[in-house]
Amino acid sequence: MPVAIITGASKGLGRALGEALAGRGWDLVLDARGAEALADTAGAVSAHGTRVTALPGDVTDAAHRAELVAAAWRLGGVDLLVHNASALGAEPLVRLAELPLEGLRRALEVNLVAGLGLVQEALPLLRAARAGAVIGVSSDAAAEAYETWGGYGASKAALDHLMAVLAVEEPALRVWAVDPGDMATDLYAAAVPDDREPRPEPAAVVPAFLRLLDERPASGRYGAAALLDGAR
Repeated sequence: MPVAIITGASKGLGRALGEALAGRGWDLVLDARGAEALADTAGAVSAHGTRVTALPGDVTDAAHRAELVAAAWRLGGVDLLVHNASALGAEPLVRLAELPLEGLRRALEVNLVAGLGLVQEALPLLRAARAGAVIGVSSDAAAEAYETWGGYGASKAALDHLMAVLAVEEPALRVWAVDPGDMATDLYAAAVPDDREPRPEPAAVVPAFLRLLDERPASGRYGAAALLDGAR
């Protein structure tokens, strides 16, 4: 069975993607900081009959990243690495003039540095996979200038560029940066708590990720909305 590592997997998009992959027979290594929520997700995902290893911890910790990859190796390797864990930099979001520099450092560490660290750790197993792939979960804020989204957007823009360079350096892999679009997640609620506009559930965009895995288009940056439109 193929094996995936998913960070930030206890809720939202990470959980929805884990459930979809498990439904397709994937074995999973799931990461999140909240042990209780992660255990609940692992129980739900493992009901599909696949092997699930849930490892609570902080993805910015090198030892934790090594533990994730070692767990995947024990399941058979790494066919897919999804870096979904994210930090906003400030909750709620603030303008750049008020953005705490420590918050910006945290966003960069989680969204960018940890992503590269995990790729580096998993790269030998990804290269050995029959069809290795890396997904960096991006954001519209990486490409557009939205008020108060500067720190978060900058970290995601840097992740996009890192994914693009990785694709050039590792042509045997598929490397995709994916903007899932607005979703009803705890992250968005923390970012803009006064925004009550309805948004789609994360499960609604999972088919876009599955299409990438099914069709394996060229490495690059993709929007979930365009992938979903193309699937219709």
